[in-house]
Amino acid sequence: MTIDHITVDNRGDFAMCAIERARIIVSEQGTALAMAARDGSDDEVRSSGNALGQAITEALLEVFDGLLDE
Repeated sequence: MTIDHITVDNRGDFAMCAIERARIIVSEQGTALAMAARDGSDDEVRSSGNALGQAITEALLEVFDGLLDE
């Protein structure tokens, strides 16, 4: 999920946005990783772990790019 536009006016807004983004990532990618760890092969666990890391990286880059746009 990507957020098209959000206005952050203060530190509290930023914190809430970060918390919501983290919740979404953990919900989507963390669940897949847990299921792979429970039922999958080493390759499935590795792939799910990489997908989680990629989602975190993309979220951080989106925030960084948004800060530069200001």
